[in-house]
Amino acid sequence: MSKHFKNIFGIVLISALLLTSCTKNDDNDGDILIRPTAEDFNKIKEAALENLTQTFQFNTDDGNIMLTSEKGVQIFISSSCLTLNGEAVTGTVDVEFVELFDKGSMLTTNKPTMGMLPNGDKGLLISGGEFFVDATQNGVSLETTCGFQMQIPADLTGGVDNDMTLWEGVIDQDGNLAWDEVERDGAQGEGGVFGEGNQYYGFFQSFGWSNVDRFYNDPRPKTTILVAVPEGYDNTNSAVYISYDGEDAGLANLDTYDSETGLFSEHYGLIPIGLECHIIFATEDGENWKYAIKAVTITENGVVTFTEGDTSIATEAQLTTIINGLP
Repeated sequence: MSKHFKNIFGIVLISALLLTSCTKNDDNDGDILIRPTAEDFNKIKEAALENLTQTFQFNTDDGNIMLTSEKGVQIFISSSCLTLNGEAVTGTVDVEFVELFDKGSMLTTNKPTMGMLPNGDKGLLISGGEFFVDATQNGVSLETTCGFQMQIPADLTGGVDNDMTLWEGVIDQDGNLAWDEVERDGAQGEGGVFGEGNQYYGFFQSFGWSNVDRFYNDPRPKTTILVAVPEGYDNTNSAVYISYDGEDAGLANLDTYDSETGLFSEHYGLIPIGLECHIIFATEDGENWKYAIKAVTITENGVVTFTEGDTSIATEAQLTTIINGLP
């Protein structure tokens, strides 16, 4: 092979590598589109959840257990009520605990506060805290025959709100969480939770995800909105959320996506017209977060559009701080 031919071949090879490494942007339609996979996006959300998971350990011989979280939540578990396949448990028990009080953490873990209405629609919940509790032995989840209790500092979400009730988390086949209100039980307090002093006292019947919440209330006429995201993104590798201005402990999400139009939607028509809010686009980029935020005043049947040029890159901690800093 001649030296001249080798030089030409090298130039062609380098050019090909440069072309295949390009990322598409809105100004150059000739570049190759590179986007995260659904697995990439799921991994970054799972990593955020793992970073917020606290672990405890106790022995069933200790009887009634009290655990205290990093934010001061107290968890009370009766060892004598723990079972595995219907049999009483003895020995060492491991506990995983997650507490979410801010919308930044709710976003990075994909745990928005959307409650199920009787007709199947979903509405925004204002939260007194989202919690995950799992008791295990040798990696196998346990059950409790008498439930467990938590004492939750109300100043973490602005003080006691006596309209709060207890909700349990339901995760669908796509890994998205919605909240179902726990049936009210007068013997255990209103909806399983009540406020007294500067604390919420919650009575939980089973381990898993739970929430102290109430529905957001706004008398203004309602509408739905549509959100367009950059090309190559959909509901598998990105998400769209709404932060209502003035509400620090609630995060809505647009939970439907039309593959034909490429638009995200809150199709229930429950967003107040005139609401001042921030729409958030979130996805993964090189194990970091890619995001964009737009301040919006909701109009009837409005459409919000994000372009690639609107996006920025942040770590999990940086994005959490940015979201928590919204009005």
